[in-house]
Amino acid sequence: QGKFTLLRDTRTDGSFLVHHFLSFYLRAGCKVCFVALLQSFSHYSIVAQKLGVSLTAAKERGQLVFLEGLKSCLDLLFGEEEQPGQPSPLQFLSESTSDLRALFDFVRVSLTPTDGDSWKGPMLLIDDLTVLLSLGAPPVAVLDFIHYCRVSVCFQLKGNVVVLVHSSEDSEDEENELVVNSLCHHSDLILWAEGLATGFCKDVHGQMKIIKRVSLQQVGEQDLTQVYQYKIQDRNVTFFARGLSAAVL
Repeated sequence: QGKFTLLRDTRTDGSFLVHHFLSFYLRAGCKVCFVALLQSFSHYSIVAQKLGVSLTAAKERGQLVFLEGLKSCLDLLFGEEEQPGQPSPLQFLSESTSDLRALFDFVRVSLTPTDGDSWKGPMLLIDDLTVLLSLGAPPVAVLDFIHYCRVSVCFQLKGNVVVLVHSSEDSEDEENELVVNSLCHHSDLILWAEGLATGFCKDVHGQMKIIKRVSLQQVGEQDLTQVYQYKIQDRNVTFFARGLSAAVL
């Protein structure tokens, strides 16, 4: 409880981690607010069905609050309101102000427990945060949004926040790298998926770096880092130590 986990990918697609955390927290009986900025609801629903979770059923029973970012953007651009009288969470697209207050309010209201709630704890999942930069939000507004989400979800509600970001080692997008590096400094746990430097391999799809931020709690301590390689299969992911894949053995 109260942890901020950063999912980071470089030269590969780390979305399999998003699907894992989404199905994991729903099966655990937690209240989940999913800010999906990258794919449609049907995409996440199809993958979740393979993992044994029904997103539609979770929405109907009030366990899952789903923000379909692609649809919200279209509704704003073409002047249609999702629910008349209620501001869109992505209101900054159509206003002169660039802050993400409406999006934070959506998260806060979605995860604040009501009298009839029996969920184990709140959880915020964002896929993928760097899309907000592409939509025109400044880096300071994105970092402020995450800061307020951490205060509200992690510290006040004793829940968890999981965020996916894309990064590139030779990227010229300074704003993106500024946000990614700042989030790394504030994370309790970093799961960093990297593509293989040697290129494509059918038995090894990438490398996973797991960084536990011990230095956040204990000044002067070194962060704990573990590195594994992985292969993505239809319904799960296989992890193994470097050099122990089927291609080598």
